[in-house]
Formats: sequence, structure tokens, C-alpha cells
Amino acid sequence: MTPAQRLRIGLTGGIGSGKSAVADLLAAQGAAIVDADVIAHQLTASGGRAMPFLIQSFGAEICNAQGALDRAAMRERVFRDPQARARLESILHPQIGEAMRDAASHAPGDYLVFVVPLLVEHLDRWRPQIDRLCVVDCPESLQIERVTSRSGLEPGTIAAILAAQATRTQRLAVADDVIDNSGDLQALAAQVTVLHAKYRALAHKN
Repeated sequence: MTPAQRLRIGLTGGIGSGKSAVADLLAAQGAAIVDADVIAHQLTASGGRAMPFLIQSFGAEICNAQGALDRAAMRERVFRDPQARARLESILHPQIGEAMRDAASHAPGDYLVFVVPLLVEHLDRWRPQIDRLCVVDCPESLQIERVTSRSGLEPGTIAAILAAQATRTQRLAVADDVIDNSGDLQALAAQVTVLHAKYRALAHKN
């Protein structure tokens, strides 16, 4: 079965919802994972393919000492300036999309999972590329708690990130499948095992 024929899942959720944990659990059970964030980090690392275009657009001050994108500085900049955010997305999104398609073409696994933080925000673009949309969900208060503990971001920055993302209600309204990640890792793993079995059955049915 070619990648284009495989079952394609779009996996998304707000910041701190636990997308990466779900993706790791699915990968451990045999799913092929293509993660937009991982690819974005590769493109914006020192020597990354996107860096010359970003430097040309924003200036060399966007680089850290190693020559990679200073993600914290860029984050502050784009949240202050919507035009800067649009420029950043116009550079990164096409390259991320191309790299994801390339990764998907040779990723081994029973089915494909595209992990995309802003999938719902760009649903018109993504719907034709996926068969099902899975949302990792938890209360916003828990998102904030997790992000604060793992990243040390300022409350204002976290609030700006949340404001720029789809709401919890908007994500749930378009979900085909929902993972509730308001509990512990054991509860999460149990749900992922059930979902994996469902996806495998659908994949083999196709």
C-alpha cells in the first residue's frame, strides 16, 4: 500500500494539550508519525533550509549564537506584529508542507499521523489531506499549568499563544476522534491503545 493510499490521521490540540505524548504512544504501537514541529525545528536549525530566507526577510538578529532561529525572540516579534507573523508563515509553511509530504512518502507504519499544532486554524488546507481529525483535549487551565512548568514562559506570552490558536470549542467541533488528556499517563495510554486498534482496523479495511 502506497503512502497516498494509507489511512491518514491529522493529530492536533492546543499548546500543552499533550500532542507529542499521544504521537509517541501511537508510534510505539506502529503508526508512522510526521510531526510539523520537528520539521520546523530542522528547517530553522543552524544551516537549516529556511534560515537564508528568514534572515533575508527579518535580518541576522533573528539568529542565536549558533546560527539557528532564536525562537523566543521570533515568538515575541510575531505576537506583537501580525504582518511579521504572516511573513514568517509565508516562508515556513510551504517548506514545512513539502518536507512533511516527503517524510510521509517513505515513513513506515500501519497508518500515517500528521502532528500539526495549527491544523484546525488551517483546516481548509488540511481536510483534503487527511481521512480523520483527532484532537487531544484538556481544560485550558491545565494547558497553562503544563506550559508554565515545562517552558518557563511568562503568563503574558502563554496567553498570547492561546489567543492565537483555535479555541477548545472550535477544535472539538471539527474532531472525528477526541483524546481526553486531563488525567495521568496511564489513562492517556489506555485511550491511545483503543484508538490505535480503531485506526488499524480502518487502515486494513481500506
